[in-house]
Amino acid sequence: MSDLKITNLHKHYGAFHAVKGIDLDVPSGEFTVLVGPSGCGKSTLLRTIAGLEEASSGKVEIGGRDVTWARPRDRDIAMVFQNYALYPYLNVKENIAFGLRARKFASAEVEKRVARAAEMLGIGHLLQRFPRELSGGQRQRVAIGRAIVRDAILYLFDEPLSNLDAQLRDDMRVEIKRLHQELGRTMIYVTHDQIEAMTLADRIVLLRDGVIEQLGAPLDLFERPSTRFVAGFLGSPKMNFLNATLSPDGVTLADGTKLSLPGRKTSKAGQAVILGLRPQHIAMAGKTVAPGHERVPVTIELVQPTGSRVQVTMPLGGTSIVAELAAHDVSRPGEKTHIDIDMTRAVIIDPTTEKVI
Repeated sequence: MSDLKITNLHKHYGAFHAVKGIDLDVPSGEFTVLVGPSGCGKSTLLRTIAGLEEASSGKVEIGGRDVTWARPRDRDIAMVFQNYALYPYLNVKENIAFGLRARKFASAEVEKRVARAAEMLGIGHLLQRFPRELSGGQRQRVAIGRAIVRDAILYLFDEPLSNLDAQLRDDMRVEIKRLHQELGRTMIYVTHDQIEAMTLADRIVLLRDGVIEQLGAPLDLFERPSTRFVAGFLGSPKMNFLNATLSPDGVTLADGTKLSLPGRKTSKAGQAVILGLRPQHIAMAGKTVAPGHERVPVTIELVQPTGSRVQVTMPLGGTSIVAELAAHDVSRPGEKTHIDIDMTRAVIIDPTTEKVI
């Protein structure tokens, strides 16, 4: 049974149609990430699930129960907000325990649940401190602790890491992933950060303009995008897009470069297409050309080291593309070399519909 079932959900703000007929089933125990650019409707969808926004039409079911018009407190959910929402006049222990005390839990049960949450999140030594005495990462742990003591059916996270610096975001991603594995509960997580989405999700729901553009396992969306939008949104550095023309066994780029498409035959030779190449599928030329790869000469334009990897910009097909290479593969701009492109992983897109062919 699904812990969350959304049927034909719409949300209007006056004339603005924020959520447009979304259908979504989230199985019990799944970590689902709602991702997309700003204004795509992901936070509105989450807040409608929580009951903080009223649906214009459609149905929301949690644990098999219709909660479309139920109050937030009656939905058996726990939510972690972007801004922590801690009570400044309560210490950490009382912040975590607040919801339990409001529901008249016995003191012994409150103590037990708070202690377990604090241990899981590594904040046992902070229980007597107040929010003003905590770092951003510690405050976020307290906010998560307040949610997990609820023992809810469904846990909702609304961009909980967006206020943290890069290192803290990395650390907290690990904590949230571990927490999901330990609790085994259904979690819905909203983010605009596609790296967070890829690393955390069992399944990604990619939204665009209030509708679901594509949903599936992170690797499915990364390797088998259904549209140009999906292909360009997921992955860092983002996918390269080149104008091309189909030939019987490959494509011809705008500068005349011919590339084969192994195993793909087409009867639409001459059709204009967009060729999508991920930076991770481009490598420096080896001693031999691997099956399904194409070797082309290039001149390095720009080198951006990122540690163990380097992002290299070079001209190809009348535009500039980016390849992600090992740190010592390229030494300087202006270097003339060859690259091998894995054409078995190439994506072909119809420029009119922007759908992957």
